[in-house]
Amino acid sequence: MKPEKTRYLFRALGCLKPYLVIVVAAYTAVFAVNAINIWMPLIVRNVVDDGIRAGIQAHVLSGVGLLLIAALAKALLTYLIGVWSENASQGVAYDLRNRFHQKLHELSFSFHDDAETGQLLARSIQDVDRIRFLTGRAVLNLVQLGTQIIGVTIAMLVIELGLALLTLTVIPVLVVSAVQFGRTVRPLTLTLRDREARLTGRVEQNLRAQRIVKAFGREQAEIERFDGANESLLETQKTEAKLRALFLPFMQFLAGIGTLLVLVGGGRMVAAGTLSIGVLVAFMTYLAQLLMPIRRFGWLLSAVAQASASAERIFEILDLESEVQDAPDAAPIGDVHGEIVFDNVSFSYASSHQVLKGLSLRVRAGEKLAVLGGTGSGKSSIINLIPRFYDATEGHVYVDGQDVRSVTLQSLRSSIGIVLQETVLFAASIEENIAFGRPDASHTDIVEAAHAAHIHEFIQSLPEGYATHVGEKGVTLSGGQKQRIAIARAILKDPKILILDDATSSVDTETEHQIQEAMEGLMKGRTSIIIAQRLSTIRSADQVIILDHGQVAACAHRSATTSPHEELLRTSGLYAEIVKGQLRDRSEEAAV
Repeated sequence: MKPEKTRYLFRALGCLKPYLVIVVAAYTAVFAVNAINIWMPLIVRNVVDDGIRAGIQAHVLSGVGLLLIAALAKALLTYLIGVWSENASQGVAYDLRNRFHQKLHELSFSFHDDAETGQLLARSIQDVDRIRFLTGRAVLNLVQLGTQIIGVTIAMLVIELGLALLTLTVIPVLVVSAVQFGRTVRPLTLTLRDREARLTGRVEQNLRAQRIVKAFGREQAEIERFDGANESLLETQKTEAKLRALFLPFMQFLAGIGTLLVLVGGGRMVAAGTLSIGVLVAFMTYLAQLLMPIRRFGWLLSAVAQASASAERIFEILDLESEVQDAPDAAPIGDVHGEIVFDNVSFSYASSHQVLKGLSLRVRAGEKLAVLGGTGSGKSSIINLIPRFYDATEGHVYVDGQDVRSVTLQSLRSSIGIVLQETVLFAASIEENIAFGRPDASHTDIVEAAHAAHIHEFIQSLPEGYATHVGEKGVTLSGGQKQRIAIARAILKDPKILILDDATSSVDTETEHQIQEAMEGLMKGRTSIIIAQRLSTIRSADQVIILDHGQVAACAHRSATTSPHEELLRTSGLYAEIVKGQLRDRSEEAAV
């Protein structure tokens, strides 16, 4: 195994450090079991030679008694080994799952934009489980079998040197074959893990997109795509199975040769009177103890190879650093008033073209900013930069005069309330969903937030009221209902800065009116940034900007006599086109 691959194995084994006491106890018990294994054939030899052949019944009875004691001790120790090793390895799996999940939360949006959910699920479940097996039974068995081979070999050399040397001629071939099998199967295992993860991803994606698949009648196409991924996995599994099927009979053949050598050589020595029957019986027992571990070595090395691949996939994620994190000298932002400034900000997603180009704007505390623009104009990028979901490529973003990169993420984001375009509800009760941003909120506060979001009456109409559980993503609710619950969540958080990402774009006119009333009350005294295409959501804005290809194409502020809407109608042809589109859409809705 290459040094860099070995490094991942040792890192995985290093996860056992918190469980060192029970690990040491388990390995001590392993050595004790091996000592018993070496001792038992010697008892058999004495029973055969000194008891049965010599006819001394006392020797037979004492030997049987010793064998019984040894068997009981071995059974007890084997039980303890299983319990201790399992406790340690399950602890490792528990720790790794927690670390992996924590890392996923720490990593920035740039990672999650490219990551495949199915791959991450496979790593957090299947790969962690293989590391669990590695840190438990796999390495323990390797140590047990390794020390057993050494101990048995020494015992064979001591009791009959010539016969031992004859037997050991096949051992190097067995060992080399086992090692070579492990080397051959490892790259295949990496491919197998990757294809398993891809298949998991395909299942996850199809379950998540069932509505779209059915709406477009693409069931058969998705079945065929799944079949292709499944077939790739099947072919890899067949190749691995062929290797295993070839390896095991070959090892059994070599083991059979070793047994044949002992029977022929030992039989001749017994016939010649140079070897006792008891020694031959003990030798055959030792041979079985020697060949069994060597045959299992190949399988264990394969398991270690699988765990090595899994460890590499796990630590590949754990070693990642978030592109967005607290600066070493970051301090809490303090009491937020809500002034937001973009100073010559440019931004691009990874290697893509610039989404924002030298953008500068100022939103005063308590002011409402409406941002308009076409697809790809940079609207979403603005709201992503304020809570530092991403960092600006150039320029600075300030909140109350503080660069957002100089304050802690927790304090910054706790002062911001966001209602995203795609409403996400968790598989929990409605009350828990509303209280997500403020879990210590009282039921009274939650009800007040629901009232403000015009969703209380609907919740009360449900059989279990606020205790009603909603499915993943709130699939049991309509789009407007989910959106109003999300707004109640933002209201309950009581943020100083409010971000609305097209928050009313997917609801009907009546629901929009209810939401608008709720939001008007919520936005009073708060800095609010509204990204929307509906005209009704921007009429009351204090400032309106129109983005085009990442730059401000038009901008207007409220004055004592003129609203931004009126000003832009006079000065911006682009805004006039947006208004015409809104009026046309409303006419079509009314006609329907």
